[in-house]
Amino acid sequence: MRLVYLVLDGAADRLRDEVTSYAQARKSFLNLLARAGKCGMMYTVGEGVAPESDEAVLSILGYDPHKYYTGRGPIEAVGAGINFRERWEVAFRANFATVDPRTGRLLDRRVGRSLSTEEAAELAKALDGLTLESHGGYVKFRSTVGHRAVAVLGSKETPLSPHVENVDPAYRRSGLISIAVKEFEPRIRECVPLDSSKEARITAELVNEFVRKAIEILDEHPVNKERERKGLLKANAVLLRDAGNELPPTPKVREKYGLTFGSVTEMPVEKGIAKILGMISKEMPPPSDDKEKNYSDRVEATLNLLERADVVYVHLKGPDEPGHDGDLEGKVRSIELIDQYYVKPLLSSIDLSEVALLITSDHATPPSVRAHTDDPVPVVVVGGDIEPDSVLTLTEKCCSEGSLGIYQHGWEVLPEILHLLGLKKDGVL
Repeated sequence: MRLVYLVLDGAADRLRDEVTSYAQARKSFLNLLARAGKCGMMYTVGEGVAPESDEAVLSILGYDPHKYYTGRGPIEAVGAGINFRERWEVAFRANFATVDPRTGRLLDRRVGRSLSTEEAAELAKALDGLTLESHGGYVKFRSTVGHRAVAVLGSKETPLSPHVENVDPAYRRSGLISIAVKEFEPRIRECVPLDSSKEARITAELVNEFVRKAIEILDEHPVNKERERKGLLKANAVLLRDAGNELPPTPKVREKYGLTFGSVTEMPVEKGIAKILGMISKEMPPPSDDKEKNYSDRVEATLNLLERADVVYVHLKGPDEPGHDGDLEGKVRSIELIDQYYVKPLLSSIDLSEVALLITSDHATPPSVRAHTDDPVPVVVVGGDIEPDSVLTLTEKCCSEGSLGIYQHGWEVLPEILHLLGLKKDGVL
């Protein structure tokens, strides 16, 4: 028995929403799987925590983020191929953003999602290697996909600390975990230390200096002058969040489960997690506008990994972005495209008596909220000797009545599902 663990990024909405994306989507193959399997719901980290994808992915892979999570920055850095010195350097997830340099007002956290990966790479060159004036500070900076980037700040004089607040106003820190904020003032926040240590104070000072310098450099950059000429938003600021200065001290998945895991991943954070956990990784290029080819390539990668791994983790980004944009129609369409171009051909290529499917999301991103929420997300498992329950369609409401019940924490799910499928090995963590 093998397992495909399919995660539809942000596909869920809120149980209490009158209309949800899952309910509206025409998704005959996902519904077929729900009818043939057992269903339930889960809080991907825990009730009250609206998680970012990184801590949620760690959780749904069976790792309690309260125990293992060290910040998104280090994971993104690994995914982007940036080396950093633990303790002496702090890694951050970064967004290129648009700010009014005269007033400091934040106009768009993601440059209207219009920044190309090629433009971002040119802007990143202007920031990489930057020398800061205080504390022997310096910057390593790399763009990844679109508006996304990774920043590593270091000091030649002193160790640094991850215990600083995000300057991105859309996320606040609770320990090392970041939590989405539904309403915020559209202004880059000043970075402040979250403890009384010298290291945290110096780290906050370096962050604030970098943020100021980045605006000065980027606002006059030729890429932004050309974007301004075309009537596009400038990518003239950098938002930093999720500081970390250590890699997660996680056991490898092979040690934890006694099984070989493969991973089909699109984004740097998922690539970083796959590397850190020792998964056989098939890294896909960023999605293009040709959705049929995108998903066909991912089906092929899934099938290839099934020849080498007991469990294949597949993370598809599609539904999350329209959720953030408040685009219900776009989110519905993204679920339909996954159903048509990924789920349908996958089902035609596997035997469910030999390959089971576990389908869920890493978090909810309701268009009504335009942000991640703490709402539970549907869970479906089908294949092998799994007996179906009474659920007929893959929706939040229907799955909430399924026989799996509601898991209070995401890290509880995978061990139980592996046990149900007879895949759980004795004597492992």
